[in-house]
Amino acid sequence: HMLFALICTDKPNSTELRAQIRAEHLAYLNTLGEALKFAGPFLNDAGNSVGSLVVIAADTRLAAETIAAADPYAQAGLFSSVDIKPWRWTMKNPEAK
Repeated sequence: HMLFALICTDKPNSTELRAQIRAEHLAYLNTLGEALKFAGPFLNDAGNSVGSLVVIAADTRLAAETIAAADPYAQAGLFSSVDIKPWRWTMKNPEAK
């Protein structure tokens, strides 16, 4: 597996949509099992969520794109962009030998 960072940016003025879909989004992430390495929202200076960082393990970029596209947040049109970058967990990786 490779790791991929999904860097998701919310559309402006989408706080309500994010709140409406959040439970479905979290349930979806929980279905990823060991493929999900970690996740959480980006915050603005006021402490409101304005995007998401999700790091997943996948065999290919296409597999990572498929996982990203199936996220209820993505399907609801919350994100203005989703940048998918291969990523190497070098420091403090609990799985490193």
